[in-house]
Amino acid sequence: MVQSTWDDWFVREEIEATDPGDGVTVWYLGCNGFVLRSQSTTLYIDPYFGTGDPPNLIRMIPVPIDPADATQCDATLVTHEHIDHMHPPSYGPLVEDCEADLYAPSGSYESPEYDGDLRAPDAQRHEIAVGDEFAVGDFTVHVTGANDPDSIEPVSYVIEHDAGTFFHAGDSRPAEAFADVGNRFDIDAGALAFGTVGSIYEPEPDCGVRTKWYMDENEIIEAANQLQLTRLLPAHHDMWQGEAGDPKVLHEHAASFEYPRVIEPLYIGCSVRLDEPGIQRVGALDGN
Repeated sequence: MVQSTWDDWFVREEIEATDPGDGVTVWYLGCNGFVLRSQSTTLYIDPYFGTGDPPNLIRMIPVPIDPADATQCDATLVTHEHIDHMHPPSYGPLVEDCEADLYAPSGSYESPEYDGDLRAPDAQRHEIAVGDEFAVGDFTVHVTGANDPDSIEPVSYVIEHDAGTFFHAGDSRPAEAFADVGNRFDIDAGALAFGTVGSIYEPEPDCGVRTKWYMDENEIIEAANQLQLTRLLPAHHDMWQGEAGDPKVLHEHAASFEYPRVIEPLYIGCSVRLDEPGIQRVGALDGN
């Protein structure tokens, strides 16, 4: 069960009340979760509304949504099997109540970290692999490669719309596949996982263990250049105690490189539009 600390106002009065017009609005859900909304289609990517596993994983940010409060979702995209990406309590109500399709690599279905019902009915369950392409409403989704040494079958997504192109890397580090993606697609905004090396508590051997899950400052700029990103949206930096990073420091690391052109340091609840730069802070949208 998910308990939203923001009640239902964020999903009902912000996300679902917004009319993007001819464009696409993108909200950051915290962790590595995003919502993309056009006038006709709503996509969730890697939604995670769980509380972690204290004292091992300590969630540092609010839970913005109870997915049972959502009424509009056409598809949920999953990048890999880790519990904060493939999390049935988070995507389950979107699949069951909104009748959304669920797209994930086969490894996420076969070897998920979550121990329980996957809540993925056959009619709505889609196994995807690098090279696949499919349409969800007015979005075209391309499944592309990734480099996540902690995952068994990671993918990334290029999501095209007439208003622009969005890229989601999952928890990937810099990847050979990203250079091909950067050459094939003109990406307007790309979400890359950013954090730091930290000490994460492990019951065995009952101590903190040096852990690196996400890209550091230099790696994320390397990946942004591989992808030729116009706008970089750092993600995941807010989530876990011990693995957090400050995205404002990335400007200095990017200063002497061609890409990204713009860094937009999102925090939970913030939104951007694909067709123009600039961050809208939570509560700033007027539904028009």
